Amino acid sequence: MRMRRALRLAVPLVVIVLIGVALFAACARSGDWTSVFLVEKDELLSVGRNPYFILEPGYMLVLEGHGAQLIITVLNETKKVDGVETRVVEERETKGGKLVEVARNYFAISKRTNDVFYFGEDVDMYKDGKIANHDGSWLSGVNGSKFGLMMPGRVLLHSRYYQEVAPNIAMDRATIVSVTETVKTPAGEFKNCVKVEETSPLSRFTTEYKYYAPGIGMVSDGGMKLVKVEKKK
Repeated sequence: MRMRRALRLAVPLVVIVLIGVALFAACARSGDWTSVFLVEKDELLSVGRNPYFILEPGYMLVLEGHGAQLIITVLNETKKVDGVETRVVEERETKGGKLVEVARNYFAISKRTNDVFYFGEDVDMYKDGKIANHDGSWLSGVNGSKFGLMMPGRVLLHSRYYQEVAPNIAMDRATIVSVTETVKTPAGEFKNCVKVEETSPLSRFTTEYKYYAPGIGMVSDGGMKLVKVEKKK
């Protein structure tokens, strides 16, 4: 996804069959980033929501700041990735009014745990109004890439997990550093937000912070704040 473009690394991911909160918590206590996501593919859906991530067609978030705008739209489209029907979420970023990136991200949600998994993205990077490259594109099941965890259905303080698993392309990881943040934005004040720290050993001196509000989703991404929430029909 756009907001993790600078965070890249390569590390393997194993997909097995079942998941348990005890295992996830144990990984968090050990200080390791979870890279084994035990899930059956037939439990994954392309529509749904958990407290901090919404996969419902027409749902849109608009964030702005420092001359940039990010529009995140859950499209009425799906894509089969690695044997799973995923929901397409478009991220459209402009800077100074000029289009710089359009990414089609692919997500699925577990009907058992409400965990949202990230299956890859197709990226168009723009320069002077034209597509310059597709840097950052990857798909689970292609060239050794495997899906990661975007947002757990049950958020555990200090838990750590990989969001992207694409060798030599994308290997971003997240740490839940707070679940009680208050975030003020042009769209309003949000309490009990989750603060996520994103890092990657590939960019050892880069750290990004994102905030997610209950029932809304992402309300702050670095210098950009939420200005509008919309549900299109």
